[in-house]
Amino acid sequence: MGSRPCPPFGITKIEDHKFPPTGAPEMQSMLAGDIDVAYVGAAPVISALATGLDAKIVAAVQVQGSDLVVRPEVNYTGPPEDLKGLTIATFPPGTIQDTLLRDWLQANGINPDTDVDIRPMGPPGDATVAISESAVDAVFLPHPAPPSTIVAEGNGKIAVQSGEMEKDHACCVLVVSGDLIRNHPDMVDQIVRTHIKATEYVIANQNETAQIYHDMNKVDMAVIEDSFATWDGRWITDPSIIITSVVDYTKVQADLGYIDHPLTEDEIFDLSFYRKATEA
Repeated sequence: MGSRPCPPFGITKIEDHKFPPTGAPEMQSMLAGDIDVAYVGAAPVISALATGLDAKIVAAVQVQGSDLVVRPEVNYTGPPEDLKGLTIATFPPGTIQDTLLRDWLQANGINPDTDVDIRPMGPPGDATVAISESAVDAVFLPHPAPPSTIVAEGNGKIAVQSGEMEKDHACCVLVVSGDLIRNHPDMVDQIVRTHIKATEYVIANQNETAQIYHDMNKVDMAVIEDSFATWDGRWITDPSIIITSVVDYTKVQADLGYIDHPLTEDEIFDLSFYRKATEA
């Protein structure tokens, strides 16, 4: 009887950790050395790198994909000035949504600290309940929920999609620890190749992807299907597409006082693994 083949790279067990609802707890775990690979928003990565995280973004995951949803009675006709005086729920400071929303408001002459009331909230369900009970006037959060859920329940309407705030802005990314990059580059190479294959599958098999997401997260299938139909996000893998956006995030976060100083491309990215994986 022949011997059984060894698992790739000698790994016999992989632990999959979820860190809802935002990336800050995930990055704290990475800072502590508890995880080596993370799918996470680019903005929390910036905050962690600025405080000493030894890691790099090695691939992109998606661009855009968040919506500003306002209650039906809010008279939003298009100019951002319509938001003055409103209460807007979003994820906490340092997240993609908080960073992007504040930058967009400032770019349109609206002071995010005085002209609107931005309320940081935890799990997406908190914002869904808040807008349904008229505790807030609007939410700015990523798909699939709560935007699609709020609209489906008749508690809001999409006012602005995040791609209108900043075209092709970075959202989620694939981050790998410096230890893995230095000591196990072959493993990182395989991780990036697997990520590319997974992304290609998602793009080519939307129905199957929706079912997988439903099975893992128990989100209503109608909400997932509506999200696929209405979100302005785009699945990508090439990290070069998001370099400018991510570096700009560091400038915004520095201006907001979230980090001490902006970061450079070299401090954030390692493009070598993606380039190797996509060589002809």
